[in-house]
Formats: sequence, structure tokens, C-alpha cells
Amino acid sequence: MKNDKMKQQYRINEQIRVREVRIVGDDGSIVVPIRQALDMARDQEVDLVEISPNANPPVCRLIDYSKFLYQQKKRQKEMKAKQVKVEVKEIRFGPQTDEHDYQFKLKHAKEFLEEGNKVRAYVFFRGRSILFKEQGEVLLLRFANDLEEYGKVEGMPSLEGKKMFLYLTPKKAGVAKKSQQARDREASVAEAKENAKQQTPEVKSEVPANGGLFANAKISADALKKLTESEK
Repeated sequence: MKNDKMKQQYRINEQIRVREVRIVGDDGSIVVPIRQALDMARDQEVDLVEISPNANPPVCRLIDYSKFLYQQKKRQKEMKAKQVKVEVKEIRFGPQTDEHDYQFKLKHAKEFLEEGNKVRAYVFFRGRSILFKEQGEVLLLRFANDLEEYGKVEGMPSLEGKKMFLYLTPKKAGVAKKSQQARDREASVAEAKENAKQQTPEVKSEVPANGGLFANAKISADALKKLTESEK
């Protein structure tokens, strides 16, 4: 059936009823009367295939029609294989979702976005819980903020009936940017490490009264010193 539909897309040989056509090939193109084009096809034992009927004059190729259909089918398969199938994954919340459930769903949303899928998050308001729609909006905005590195928000949360929706699309691989909060955290950690390095000599010289890691380090240093002196 598919081949029959493809055959009907193109006119060939005597089906092409125009005054002249443009024949394209590896060496360029020429405009010739239709009768001359048909003679050229017969001489080369191929078909005259109209590939662009709306051009002026229509564009044709001299090629074996079966081979032409095979090439077209192969090209369509390749294009279909290159197309990324994007699915829409749903994440459902209640207006008073607890922290553990929130983190669990956040993890799944990250995975969905990293796989290239869209995420449709929504808060479902059951019965009188619709009174807490502000909480639902805050929840979705927090959700969007936590996923800033993975997806882009398509719009503000919108209420449709008893559901409040938020849509996120995945960011392209390799261009995901860190959120300002993540950058601030990294800067704070780096600053804390730098301060710790500067204070290390003073801290090591002090042994807390209750022992601990610094006390063990001091004992190990003393033992190493004694061992060195004994070897002398």
C-alpha cells in the first residue's frame, strides 16, 4: 500500500503532459521539449520522472523509476530514524505533598528531562482542597526552580478545573546552565575550603580536650617524631 501511494505522488514518462521540462543530473540541468526528454529516457533505458511539478518548467530526472522509489523510501526511513520521539511525562502532586514524596518525584522529573522528554507537572485539588490553590502554585514554582538546570518552563502555573499545570521542556544537551543558587552554594563551599586551608596550621597545633580527629593527628605526629629520633 505504501509503495502504491508513493507511486501516485510522481508522474513518469507519457504521464507528464507539458510543453517542456528541466532535466537535472550530476552535470547540471537543461531545459528541453517533453518529446526530446522522452527520447533521452528511451535512449538511456531509464524513466523520465517528474520530481517537482510546480516548478516552471517542471523538474524531471532520468532514472530507473524502481530505483528512484527505493531511494525515496530509504531517505524517508533515515529521516524518521533521526527524529527524536519526545514524550510527555506526568508528575502528580497533592496540595500538601510531603518532602520525601516531593524529592522522589523531583528525581524522576530530572531523569525524564535528561532523556529529552517533556514534563507536565500538576497539582490535583480534591474536594475542598481547592482552597489551598496558592500552596499548589508555590509548590509548582519551587519544582520549576529545582529543575532550572534541566528544563525550561513554558509558562506560569495555570489552573484548569481541579488541576493546576506546569509544563517544562528539556534543555539541549551540553547547554544546561547552573542555577544561581547552585553557583552561590559552590562559591560558599570554595570560600570555606580556602578559609580552612589558611587556618590549618593553627588548628593542627590545638588538641581538643575531648580528643577526636585532631587529637589522633597530634598523637600520630608525636609517634612519627619518636620513631625518627630512634632511627638516628
